[in-house]
Formats: sequence, structure tokens, C-alpha cells
Amino acid sequence: MTLDFDEGDELRALRSAVADLGSRYGQAYFLEQARSGGRTDALWAEAGKAGFLGVNLPEEHGGGGGGMVELSIVLEELGAAGCPLLMMVVSPAICGTVIGRFGTPEQKDRWLPGLADGSTTMGFAITEPDAGSNSHEITTVARRDGDGWVLRGQKVWISGVDQADALLVVGRLADGPTGTLRPALFVVPTDAPGLTASAIPMEIVSPERQFQVFLDDVRLPDDALVGHPDQGIAQLFAGLNPERVMAAAYSLGVARLAMRKATEYARERQVWGTPIGAHQGLAHPLAACQIEIECARLMTQKAAWLIDAGQDAGLAANSAKYAAAEAAVHAVDQAIQTHGGNGLSQEYGVAALLAMSRVSRIAPVSREMILSFVAQHDLRLPRSY
Repeated sequence: MTLDFDEGDELRALRSAVADLGSRYGQAYFLEQARSGGRTDALWAEAGKAGFLGVNLPEEHGGGGGGMVELSIVLEELGAAGCPLLMMVVSPAICGTVIGRFGTPEQKDRWLPGLADGSTTMGFAITEPDAGSNSHEITTVARRDGDGWVLRGQKVWISGVDQADALLVVGRLADGPTGTLRPALFVVPTDAPGLTASAIPMEIVSPERQFQVFLDDVRLPDDALVGHPDQGIAQLFAGLNPERVMAAAYSLGVARLAMRKATEYARERQVWGTPIGAHQGLAHPLAACQIEIECARLMTQKAAWLIDAGQDAGLAANSAKYAAAEAAVHAVDQAIQTHGGNGLSQEYGVAALLAMSRVSRIAPVSREMILSFVAQHDLRLPRSY
């Protein structure tokens, strides 16, 4: 068996088509929507109509029949064009994967076609004020009530609630002990009585917003539960590895955009008659960033391939997320340094990437948690928490 690092004509064509779409919107559109309080609905709708948002979903439900390899390419290329769609990490990747694998035929028919063409958007709600990285402390509770469910709890740092038609909410079953994770996943319409959301003021320049969500005895029908109540752990992690891969793709797009801006500037900007990129003091750091980006891309492609092949992708997905986040942070920092004072002006669009790249070290899982995971599971060191 031989390794083949050639993406092939179909994936190259996908990259090209998505890059073309992204270039017709670009960073100017993205930043205009972010700074005016708008949303990237037009780009989302066009990406959905083109089949890009559902490229990973089953063909029988309106998707492209591909996998995480294809979906991660879409997000990476949109990011490299300056207009990443954060909700791709959530709606088709997490929610689409979980419902596609574990949903009932009725749930698949109801939700997957809309997720595939972008006419339906679904958020993902797991984090709580007192249960961030430690999901075992989730207190959102689902209890049986007749032939349905009642959901009560609070979530925080939930992306795009204002865009979402529904949320895939992670709760614990009422008969499970606190401190032991026995999760259950519920599809909750965002207009359900008892569900309210409050936007969190953010410094990040992005049209996608973060929310606190309050679930005050939200009544749900029996079929709101996705999958089997005793298999929640497997169902949850089926969505989290794709989330890591898509977070890596998001970071790769940001890193590539920063590098494009930096290298264009370094070729054009002259001091004493010489392009500044001719000086090793700038050229070498940029080259090091490029190496980081390529290494992170390879790790991301490996993780996506493992998921699509049905293999254990936990270490690869977490490693990809870590590597891509570090690449993005370093590339953006060096891009700002390359631009000098211009790097802090709105004209060049580099400083807008700063908070966006920095948050990639924190969300959806911190680099410290990833390092602990790798230390324990790959290096077999004693567990630290």
C-alpha cells in the first residue's frame, strides 16, 4: 500500500470553486457585516445553493455524499478568501454528522436536507458557566414528562443562536448522577417556549455572535431526542472530532489569509530602494510560518481522512486543531509585524485577524486540554486531571 498526497482532480476542483465564491465576497464583505452588526447570510445562502455546506452529508438527504475531507476544504478556502463561515463548524459538521449517523429516518428527513442546502441552520449547545472543559459537570437536565421531555438549564458561549433555527443541546438525563457524564442530545427549536438567549459582547471582529442560552422548562416531544439515551457518549464524540477538524480548517484559512497579506506587502513595500521581503529578518519568520501552515494542513487532512474512514481520529483531530491554531497565531502576529504601523490600520485588514486567531487557542477546546489529552493517550503519561 502506498501513500498518496495528491488531492486529485475532484478535490482541486472543489478548492477552486470555493475559492472563486469566496473571492466574490472577500474580507471587505466579511468585515462590513461584522462592523455594521450584519450577517453573512448572502454568502451562506450561495454556498448552500452551490452544495458546499452539505458536501459531507448523505446524497439521499440532499448532501454531496462526501465527508470531512471535503467539508474542511470548503471552510479553509472561504477563510483564505477572507470570509470564513464559523457556523460551518457547527451546523453541517457537528449537527449534520450526529443526526446523519444516529438520527431516526424521520429526523434525517426533517433536518438534513435543510442543513445541506443552507436553508436550515443548527447550533450546538454543550458549554455551561460551570462546565467548560469538564463536561462531566453539566447540569442541564432532561426529565421525562408523559410522552415527552422537559429540559432545564443554562448554556454559554453558544455560536450563532440568532442565525439558528434549532440547537442540538447536550443535557444529562435526570436519573443519572451528577459528576458522571450520561449525556443525551436533543434538537430544540430556537423559538421553543422557555428558550431565551442573550448576546455576549465580544471584542472579536466577526459577524457570528456568541450567546448565553437559558432553558426554562422547555417542553419537547419524544422525537426531539437524537439517538439512544444510553449511547450519548458515542453520539457526542461523533460530533466533537469533526468539530476539531473544522476548527483546524478555520484556523488554516485565517493563517493563509495573513500570509498572503504579509507576503504581498513584503514584496511591494520598499525601504531604501529594496523590497523589505529581501531581508532575512522578515523573510525567515515568514518562511517559518509557511512551514507551520503546511504541517498543520497535513495533520488536518489526516484527521479528516481518519474520520471519513471510520477510524479512531481523536489524537489526530486534536493534534490538527492544536497545530492549526498555533500556525494561525504565529502567521497573524508576523503579518502585523511585517506591515509595521500599517498592520494596525483598518485599511490593510490584518489587525482584524488578531483576536480571531487568538481565540483559536481557546475554542472549541484549549491548547492546554489538547496537550493533556496527547500526554495521557499518546505518551501514556499519568492523567493530570
